[in-house]
Amino acid sequence: MKYITGLINLIISLIISTIIIYAINFIAGFAGADYSFSNGEVFVIWILMAILVNNCFNK
Repeated sequence: MKYITGLINLIISLIISTIIIYAINFIAGFAGADYSFSNGEVFVIWILMAILVNNCFNK
């Protein structure tokens, strides 16, 4: 049962991190910034944001 809970938390944190990354990029676009990321940069940012979101769930 712990594995299922951990898997659900991982999937939720990955989805939320994706939403956060694109929301920040979208809001920055309104301010006039134009960010373009390579696939490697997006992957690293995505994983780090998922770790941050997951740590927020644990508190």
